[in-house]
Amino acid sequence: MSEPGGSVRILVTGGSGLVGRAIQKVVADGAGLPGEDWVFVSSKDADLTDAAQTRALFEKVRPTHVIHLAAMVGGLFRNIKYNLDFWRKNVHINDNVLHSAFEVGVRKVVSCLSTCIFPDKTTYPIDETMIHNGPPHNSNFGYSYAKRMIDVQNRAYFQQHGCTFTAVIPTNVFGPHDNFNIEDGHVLPGLIHKVHLAKSSGSALTVWGTGKPRRQFIYSLVCAEWWGRPDLAAGPPLLAVGEEDEVSIQEAAEAVVEAMDFHGEVTFDTTKSDGQFKKTASNGKLRTYLPDFRFTPFKQGEPPVLPWLSHPVPQDLPAPPWLWTGLAFPTGAGDAL
Repeated sequence: MSEPGGSVRILVTGGSGLVGRAIQKVVADGAGLPGEDWVFVSSKDADLTDAAQTRALFEKVRPTHVIHLAAMVGGLFRNIKYNLDFWRKNVHINDNVLHSAFEVGVRKVVSCLSTCIFPDKTTYPIDETMIHNGPPHNSNFGYSYAKRMIDVQNRAYFQQHGCTFTAVIPTNVFGPHDNFNIEDGHVLPGLIHKVHLAKSSGSALTVWGTGKPRRQFIYSLVCAEWWGRPDLAAGPPLLAVGEEDEVSIQEAAEAVVEAMDFHGEVTFDTTKSDGQFKKTASNGKLRTYLPDFRFTPFKQGEPPVLPWLSHPVPQDLPAPPWLWTGLAFPTGAGDAL
């Protein structure tokens, strides 16, 4: 993220989360440039729903750039249950972060959106011009609208104050340090945890829903390579694998079952909601930045191997240090899981 004009201090909100930890690794592995000072913060450092605490954090750090990842997040069933909470908390967080960034003179803010912000009833593939073309899926409308408003705020800060506030829109991110809580987490870590429990107990694996919805999964370290690129000022690009690499939830479950060498029965609980059926995203804008970047197609690569911890895994453990060695999901070319 280095630019002309003196030293660079990059504040990363949500620094202990899935993407935040991936950015930390990418920076530690050499992506950081001379003159950059990276500051990763979490909810332990400040409650970003509180305007005074947020402003105090920005006054203390005095960032020149911000990567804004902090959010109240959760999987499908948590969103269904707490749409109001997702709306209120995320709106407060986003408004406090963007306004504090404006007040202390931050040069650039790059926020994290989500493909759930796109209209439920739409044509495919979706692209960056379609964000506001209709209401999002009803299952997570609170989170979706809160994330959409970042795009509105970014445009308003630019129009009124000339601020360079932008965003990126990743598809379904997965990787180390994800939330593996079965009730509250996202689909892949939830499946991994369920398979682990089924394998440990000798019981069947029950996948919630029909297994028919389709998703584009992208590895967190690949996402991390993109955050903060100077050319992101051109607008919010979608971070997505190719449309041809979209997979069904059933195919994802089969990949996890194979990776973990599970040989038990697999059933689908069709009384559970499927959520949005598909969110097929175009990565055309992404390709204009790096036309030669290649993603590994789903189920290609080395034979999947997934070592596990030797001690029992508590069912409510939010983010155990899972080892992702060789799990064959789409990644950037050359990246080992």
